[in-house]
Amino acid sequence: MDRAERRIVAFTAGSHGLVHTYELSIPILLTVWIGEFSTTAAALGLVVTIGYGLFGVGALPGGILVDRFGSKPLILACLAGMAGSFLLVSVAPNLLTLAVAIGAWGLTASVYHPAGLSLLSKAVDQRGTALGYHGIGGNLGIALGPLATALLLLAFDWRIVTAALTAPVVVVAAYGATVDVGDAMPDGEGEPGDGDSDGDAGSGGTKGEISVSTIADDTRVLLAGGFLLVFAFVTFSGLYYRTFLTFLPDLLGDVLGGLIDVQLIDPESPYAEEFDVGRYLYVAVLTVGVFGQYLGGRIADRVPPERGLMALMGILAALALLFVPAGRTTATFIAASLALGVALFTVQPLSQATVAAYSPSEARGISFGYTYLGIFGVGSLGAALSGAVLTRAGPRELFFVLAGIAVMGALSAAAVSRFATRRD
Repeated sequence: MDRAERRIVAFTAGSHGLVHTYELSIPILLTVWIGEFSTTAAALGLVVTIGYGLFGVGALPGGILVDRFGSKPLILACLAGMAGSFLLVSVAPNLLTLAVAIGAWGLTASVYHPAGLSLLSKAVDQRGTALGYHGIGGNLGIALGPLATALLLLAFDWRIVTAALTAPVVVVAAYGATVDVGDAMPDGEGEPGDGDSDGDAGSGGTKGEISVSTIADDTRVLLAGGFLLVFAFVTFSGLYYRTFLTFLPDLLGDVLGGLIDVQLIDPESPYAEEFDVGRYLYVAVLTVGVFGQYLGGRIADRVPPERGLMALMGILAALALLFVPAGRTTATFIAASLALGVALFTVQPLSQATVAAYSPSEARGISFGYTYLGIFGVGSLGAALSGAVLTRAGPRELFFVLAGIAVMGALSAAAVSRFATRRD
């Protein structure tokens, strides 16, 4: 990658990390909000559901806006919207205001994935490697964001903490404003040779008009090339992701609680639960995903990404079946947990590279919009699925279900390879 491409990767990776920092800080803050607003877990659950729901559902209209206005303006708007939302959270006087603020966060954050991934897929020649670094930024936000929030809450009031979380946005947005996304277009995809710039509305990389008919036309073009098969795959991968991660902290804590006894903080502390050994392993699982993101990006630059996905989903199925038996000893359980973390996040750059390969450049934004509607929208059903299986059966049955989802993902990736039409 040249200097211009590296700057684009740094900007998008930083933005990606902030999106997930905010996303995963909310569950930590819930422990404070229950007492602060004298409400119930059910009421707060509804508030968070609204925000997370908009985060998923908003991806499709976000992708449409990306195709109209370009990626860079949308990413900057996303950063400003998320910061403004958390500033509103910091001064929220009641539950209704909190709900509005969390909803605003979900709506503005929903734009990011279509915008960031569309920019990377069109502006960087080594697409897979760029997507891997982008994923590393996201994983750092996923792992370190909630940990930083919990640590800050030990020393500061939650209102100060939520306001402080907006500070990194200023840095990333200021850097992003200096990034020229038009200089890094690789030759051979149409954009660079024609002088297109993804950052300027109305340039060759964006549409001059967005209407119901243009959206329908773009959708028909995607479907004609077999994009429905790609959508099926990303939906299965989203289901696996959310089903696995939703109750993972509790599962890790339950198993490790029977294997080892480690207490790293005063049990009387109101935040002791946030620091049990299961939570530490949970952070470790998310952190080793950094290596998975890098590995997936490198693989995507060397083999057709859909073929890599077939193998990875098979590995995820096998690891799911091995997870519960691995809980017999501490060493095997930790090894299985970390292996799942690496494999789970290796899928992401390969999946994103597949979306880019099977969508035309002019409809790249809407293609990622549909993608994240599937991953975060339909995939969010994984939370309910995992809860239902754990309630009615147990962890062993949950991981059988996960193995089945992975097998369906492998089959859909094989169908993409066999029946869909590549566009790049």
